[in-house]
Amino acid sequence: MSTVIPNKIHIIGSVGSGKTTLAQSLSEKLNIPFYELDNIVWIRKKSGDVRREEKERDRYLSDIVRSDTWIIEGVHHTWVCPSWERADLIIFLDTDYSIRTYRIIKRYIRQKLGREKANYQPTFDIFKKMFGWNAYFEKKSKPEIMELLRPYEEKLLILKDNREIGKYFN
Repeated sequence: MSTVIPNKIHIIGSVGSGKTTLAQSLSEKLNIPFYELDNIVWIRKKSGDVRREEKERDRYLSDIVRSDTWIIEGVHHTWVCPSWERADLIIFLDTDYSIRTYRIIKRYIRQKLGREKANYQPTFDIFKKMFGWNAYFEKKSKPEIMELLRPYEEKLLILKDNREIGKYFN
């Protein structure tokens, strides 16, 4: 893998893996804008999120990946191949299942207390769904993603913890 500082980074991982934290940190450090895939899929409204039409979502992603610099983060993997193709670096956060579970609980409490911003309404229903998404990721999505990423192995970095990124940049 190249040691050149990447301008186009795609970060993949389950809910609670540390994707957004890593994306924000790299965005500040490298002065590169970051985008959350959830905000590409959903139009955020006070009355509730509305799913974008697939064509609009794909056009939005295409506009981002054609720019010179970006960091994209999210768990989506069935429609994001254009960003994998154009990425200089793909980071797969393979954080331990129990750590992700702990972070889901911590995030929900912090959001309910108003100490952490959420792009969505942090309801108990969403909180419960996150545990299901976490389990589904571990059993089903992770193996699928690893298979889909095989063509991009030369630019794939697998991390067990987002703090390991320092080793790559140092």
